Amino acid sequence: MRILFLHPNFPAQFWRIAQTLAANPRNEVVFITTRTDGEIKGVRKVLYKLPREVAEQTHPYLKGYEQAILHGQAAYRAMQEEKKKGYYPDVIYGHSGWGITLFIRDLFPRARFLCNFEWFYNAHGSDCDFDPDEPVTADDEARLRIKNSSILVDLYSCDAGSCPTKWQLAQFPKEFRPKIEVIHEGVDTAFFKPAAEGDSLVLEKAGLNLSEFPEIVTYATRGMEPYRGFPQFIHAAQKLLEVRPKCHIVIAGEDRVAYGRTLPDGKTYKQHLLEKYPMDPSRVHFTGLLPYGDYLRLLQASHAHVYLTRPFVLSWSMLEAMSAGCLVVASRTAPVEEVIQHEHNGLLTDFFDADALSRTLDRVLANRADFASIRQKARHTVQVHYELRECLQRRVRWMTRQLG
Repeated sequence: MRILFLHPNFPAQFWRIAQTLAANPRNEVVFITTRTDGEIKGVRKVLYKLPREVAEQTHPYLKGYEQAILHGQAAYRAMQEEKKKGYYPDVIYGHSGWGITLFIRDLFPRARFLCNFEWFYNAHGSDCDFDPDEPVTADDEARLRIKNSSILVDLYSCDAGSCPTKWQLAQFPKEFRPKIEVIHEGVDTAFFKPAAEGDSLVLEKAGLNLSEFPEIVTYATRGMEPYRGFPQFIHAAQKLLEVRPKCHIVIAGEDRVAYGRTLPDGKTYKQHLLEKYPMDPSRVHFTGLLPYGDYLRLLQASHAHVYLTRPFVLSWSMLEAMSAGCLVVASRTAPVEEVIQHEHNGLLTDFFDADALSRTLDRVLANRADFASIRQKARHTVQVHYELRECLQRRVRWMTRQLG
């Protein structure tokens, strides 16, 4: 089987499935991307570059769509050269939303065209109108409607699609949902597991020996931003440190915004919040992005792991923390509630209630042994529903079915 993957950021969500398919000598795997770094054994990369930036005079609503069209054109032209050399895929599997998938069906009309659909933007009922302090304007409604343009083209053009969770699928228009199957990318439960006796808890990159901290609350994020509840977490952390003098807070991630708006004054949310909620810097540790080994050790050392999110894409980090046996204290929001049942395999608090989050963390740290069963059930949940090997097998079977 000849498989063509499409994603600007190699390998992104396709890392494991591309690796799995490439391990079969009967498959030929090609991956078109803008990323020059990184490689997967058995996967041939085809690179493309955008011919230009989005024009300044483009209407603000259309800038994202123009960016998508530029990606689609560049990817088409790069693969057109491959077609001239005799390349023709059996299956095309692209990530929708970037635009890289827009025109590929026209170049390879006989191939089965599959898309990974992660999110469909809605002005009401999910992330955009979640915070009452950020009301949705008419301009927001119009912008978000147009923002879905490239995704709608893919929904129409593709033969079938995949989506990681039921909650994310529910954001898509009803008429397109029958084309999409819920298949999570999966979590490597053999890697993300509780620490064994004698395992090191040293974060080498950050220079932290976590075994020296009596109480540890952890938080992991791509970006420190309101979408993932960073303001509420920092507020709760300040309150927690006041009542638990032996507690340490360890935060992994970059000081940037991955989703949502930046602050108008140019400060990062980390800078702004540490000014608003000052804390003892000897007990609050920012590690930056961690290598996978250090990230695992962080989760293994955690006595309580906080995951907060608006009603948005569910982060892998929550499932990885559960797989590592963390006691996850999460927001009572729809994507989380698809996985976590309160007091069964985790604890839930209101997203906006920093006081409730602080009280819950205080209770966990004061009675750690009482939550051993919840930790075990958290790992069991991931093993049963999100285990990597099973998710990969499901995805391969789904792709093979598309060939008839």
